[in-house]
Amino acid sequence: MSNGSTEAAPNLRDQSVRGDDAGFSIRHSMVEVNGAQLHVTRTGEGRPLLLLHGWPEFWFTWKPMMERLSDRFELIAPDLRGFGDSDKPVGDFGPEDQAWDMAELIKALDVGPVGIVSHDVGGSVAQVLARQHPEQIAGLFFFNFVYPGIGDRFNKPTHLNYVWHTFFNQSDLAAPLLRSSPDAVGLFITYFIKLWAYHPEAFDEATLDAFVANFSKPGNIEGGSTYYRTVAAQRAREAEDGETPAPITLPTRIRWTECDKALEIKWTDRLGEFFTDLDYKPFPDAGHFPHHEQPEHAAHEIAEFFLQLDHLGWKPSPKAR
Repeated sequence: MSNGSTEAAPNLRDQSVRGDDAGFSIRHSMVEVNGAQLHVTRTGEGRPLLLLHGWPEFWFTWKPMMERLSDRFELIAPDLRGFGDSDKPVGDFGPEDQAWDMAELIKALDVGPVGIVSHDVGGSVAQVLARQHPEQIAGLFFFNFVYPGIGDRFNKPTHLNYVWHTFFNQSDLAAPLLRSSPDAVGLFITYFIKLWAYHPEAFDEATLDAFVANFSKPGNIEGGSTYYRTVAAQRAREAEDGETPAPITLPTRIRWTECDKALEIKWTDRLGEFFTDLDYKPFPDAGHFPHHEQPEHAAHEIAEFFLQLDHLGWKPSPKAR
């Protein structure tokens, strides 16, 4: 499918409801935006929260939050373009394209303004969306993510041991090499989850199997490679231009975990330059995946932030179900 826009209103299809042993249901549908079909999951009632996943994740990574927040919020967790069960269109796509997708998705579902909860790759998408479409957003919540204040520190030699996937994934060798053995995808994905988690035991066998099964689907390794190549080219252009993006003025809460090897907590020192309405605190006793490693604490931080936005007049969308 092409990477162009469509004139018609975005199209919802194949909606299904799947039960869950935790006592709640998750609705699955495909939504057409900008020439691509996005897989979207929804549950709960109340103020709408759009959950944006990272790598090597897909919508399923937010299930611990969906279980804990569905009594107070409507949770909307899409697979970003190139990930999960969403389309992997021909051509480049990165945060700019995925933010455009999210802007159109909010319109398609008629749920704006929404709260944004993001992590890792999703944080890059959320920043673009916040700068380009602030009117669609009530507030921003981030777990660890890449922002301009990190700068060249990401590429320091001692750090590359933990993030070599960002370079490997740009290679044309990545997909054929990982598909050359039945076990390769599983070894690759579980290696990084366990490397980055401070509490790897938080990922039980069933959860790891779900992540591996997702990346084993046709096109998902390639989709990740396209994303990382596009991001690398984008950052090279930004470095050459030397322009600093404008600060984001929306209400923002950031909780950065203290034990993340991939995104170090000392890199939070410049957050105030890029977020002017900032509530920042370190998040203890977790690595790269606080929503899995400390789900009760993570859910509390998310709920507390968005519930306090009442004074700004943010109410549940009339379309929220």
